[in-house]
Amino acid sequence: MLMTGKTFFRFEEEQRAFQKQGLKRPYKSYYANPNWNTMPKSMKALGYETYFDEKSGWANNPIIRKQFDYFHDIDMPKELATGRAAKNIVDDAINYLTVKRDKSKPFFMYLGIPAPHDPRWSGKKFRDMYNIKNMVLPVNYLPQHPYNIGDMFIRDESLEKWPRTKDAIKRHLFDYYSLITAMDYDLGRLIDKLDTLNLRKNTIIIYSSDQGLAIGSKGLMGKQNIYDATMKVPFLISIPNVKHHTNNSFVYTHDIYPTIVDLANGKLPNNLDGKSLKPIIYQKQQKVRNNLMLAYKNYQRALNDGEWKIMVFPHINKIELYNIKNDPYEIQDLANKPKYAKIIEKMLLKLKSEQKIYGDISPLKVEKPQEAQFIVPKNKNKTRKWGPYPAGGLAPNDITQP
Repeated sequence: MLMTGKTFFRFEEEQRAFQKQGLKRPYKSYYANPNWNTMPKSMKALGYETYFDEKSGWANNPIIRKQFDYFHDIDMPKELATGRAAKNIVDDAINYLTVKRDKSKPFFMYLGIPAPHDPRWSGKKFRDMYNIKNMVLPVNYLPQHPYNIGDMFIRDESLEKWPRTKDAIKRHLFDYYSLITAMDYDLGRLIDKLDTLNLRKNTIIIYSSDQGLAIGSKGLMGKQNIYDATMKVPFLISIPNVKHHTNNSFVYTHDIYPTIVDLANGKLPNNLDGKSLKPIIYQKQQKVRNNLMLAYKNYQRALNDGEWKIMVFPHINKIELYNIKNDPYEIQDLANKPKYAKIIEKMLLKLKSEQKIYGDISPLKVEKPQEAQFIVPKNKNKTRKWGPYPAGGLAPNDITQP
């Protein structure tokens, strides 16, 4: 989605088209069509030398990755085990900037930082900056989510047993914050190098995350949900000579591709779901869209219009409604109050309209729903250690100490 500017529904839509014709798709379902416009294709066409470095696995879409001039995989668990998961990826980036790059061309770099992914191993140097007793719980902390909202036993959710105690959540937050601080330290080295090389004054820097993380919010731990704690991400853009300002408009991460092309004064590709944020950045417009549609697999759909947020869980035929303007932490579900029936009706129509725009054919209700209540099976009521890795703690190969 980030590299193509398209929603994941387009990938499914294309796969259905192949199946309808009785054809076997010439590439795997989670890969992009090689003929699509992509971020590296567009930047190379604009004269940029392109560089890619990210964690190994499906995140490195093999078709798109090979469209970069330079591409490299990071072994994420190995890097996390050092306590400075961003160190080597930053070292490689600095080496590219100082040694490898073609200095006759502008450069475009994409860095997919491994941290703060689990296992949340962090170095002692950065752990010592925090006190676990001072960790603040999420405002909407719950020990357990009341509903089966789908994938309740996926890896992220299995990193802590149920119910999630306050002490356990503080421990996870402690690991999380120390990992983020370690990442900040190494990203600071990269920015310092841009200054040293006299490149900062002509370089646009965009920082974002692929998702948020619940860590106790609504009784959840991971990213497999569409509550705001997970859907909201840090998103910062630094542009030389652009005055600092903030904006609260709705954006998607797949807006990044058209935004980058637009900022480089290129022609925007056709048929993108993402929109350029350049008018917002230069304060020509306050927003580029009125609604935000959110989705997770076929389990969850939501529509946020800035005042109201409706959430639909089709597999259990459950609806939640929040006045997101007055209740940003989604604490008071209003769906069962009769006086909000008209608002639910209105929001469902908006959601269906957005589904149509983005090619989402998932139903909002099913004939045979699953049991709505979330019940923890006895054999799942323990902390699950995914593969050989624990949820977090002191990095086993800590390189932050002398």
